[in-house]
Amino acid sequence: MQTETAILAPAAVLAGWTMFVFLWLLARRIPAFNAAGIKLGDMPAGMRARDGEAQMPAKANWMSHNYTHLMEQPTVFYPVVVMLALMGDSSSLSVGLAWCYTGLRVVHTFWQANVNTVPVRFALFGLASLCLIILTARAVMQAL
Repeated sequence: MQTETAILAPAAVLAGWTMFVFLWLLARRIPAFNAAGIKLGDMPAGMRARDGEAQMPAKANWMSHNYTHLMEQPTVFYPVVVMLALMGDSSSLSVGLAWCYTGLRVVHTFWQANVNTVPVRFALFGLASLCLIILTARAVMQAL
């Protein structure tokens, strides 16, 4: 990989991970719907999957929650790494922080999908957030 675009690799991996989590979500959620007797075609108009969460096993819900999490904060991560790449930041610090963010989000998924104790999940989220805060500050400083 060219060093000028090295910071984009963690974003590509996180995007790929998000699609993997989507498939994992379907693999857990669809059988849980079937086991609970929920038929998608019979759902009232406008009903959302989370409206039926009380009828579902916790692990099926945890995957849905994690997928939602991957649609939230990473929406800041993606443009930040693109901005850093456009500004030519291929520093080992920025690339390392981007990989740490991505790695922590992957570990966060495994934790939330299988164990889901809040203190550990919060610590993983907090560490990933710290990486993102520093990356964002670097982007702002370089842009100004």
